[in-house]
Amino acid sequence: MSGPVGLRMRIASASPTPSRAAGTESHAGRILAVAGDSSASARSALAASWVRSLNRYGLDPMDQRPPLTLTDCELREARERVEPLLRAAQANLDLLFHAVGGTGCCVLFTDRNGVPVDRRGAEGDNETFHRWGLWPGAVWSEQHEGTNGIGTCLAEERPLTIHRDEHFHSRNIGLSCTVAPIFDHEGKLAAALDVSSCRSDLTGAFVGLIATAVADAARRIEAQNFKQAFPDARIILAPDTDRCTTALLAVDADDLIIGATRAARAAYGITSGRLAKPLPASTILDRLADRPEDFEQAERGLLQRSLARAQGNVSAAAKALHISRATLHRKMNRLGLHPNRRT
Repeated sequence: MSGPVGLRMRIASASPTPSRAAGTESHAGRILAVAGDSSASARSALAASWVRSLNRYGLDPMDQRPPLTLTDCELREARERVEPLLRAAQANLDLLFHAVGGTGCCVLFTDRNGVPVDRRGAEGDNETFHRWGLWPGAVWSEQHEGTNGIGTCLAEERPLTIHRDEHFHSRNIGLSCTVAPIFDHEGKLAAALDVSSCRSDLTGAFVGLIATAVADAARRIEAQNFKQAFPDARIILAPDTDRCTTALLAVDADDLIIGATRAARAAYGITSGRLAKPLPASTILDRLADRPEDFEQAERGLLQRSLARAQGNVSAAAKALHISRATLHRKMNRLGLHPNRRT
């Protein structure tokens, strides 16, 4: 029997045993108490996830079975589905592991179903993490594993940490998992980036540092993937989004917006439907009329960098920007830019 009634019966019938069994029953009792509080979900995102795990998915916090694992063929197919994004992530997975690997953490890159498809970990820790199921092919969706860093991050589409006994399954309460969602070039949820640890001495302060590192790495992966998706476009950092580094627009040679990240879509109200039709960049960027200096500064910086890379060669700079030489000259004259050499 699943659900709260079945859980009460299992707790009541459990044999009185020391240590781990007692801890398992205590943890299950906490979840049952939360599920019985009708207002708990409204007060706490963690409580809402526990209730989903128990009532919606019918999971048992006392279940000691390891996570479901994909076959080799299924894992290969999962990797293929997320391959462009995974390719964009490689350098940042290495950097993130370099930052946290020495502290006994592993780094996981999962697909949108909560399945790790790539991993970074110290060889000496591999056996431990494999035993916990923190390994490619394990299924960490909230539907299968209840409240956990990867699954709950994907369910709620937000960065979070699930620390030790915040997990739903009692067998996972030794883990601490800090995760950030990753959105693809169309703004759709596509993956998650996780740093997990099973160290009992992991402090809250260090978890906070890990959370910052994970969020930064996830945003860099999104930006890299966006640039890969629009290799021939001019990539613009949207200037009125509080300097959000992932508010990016892809603009073609005709000054039409052909792509926008999730942050840029939210900032400007850009939908896939709007992008399916010609969308002049001016219709979006001209909204900065009350802050023209910001857009002008951003445009000036872009032109100056392009001219510097071209060593003052206007024709080469225009080509790199995917605009005509005449258009670049007009922009330069308006901004008062005068390179040392014009050809």
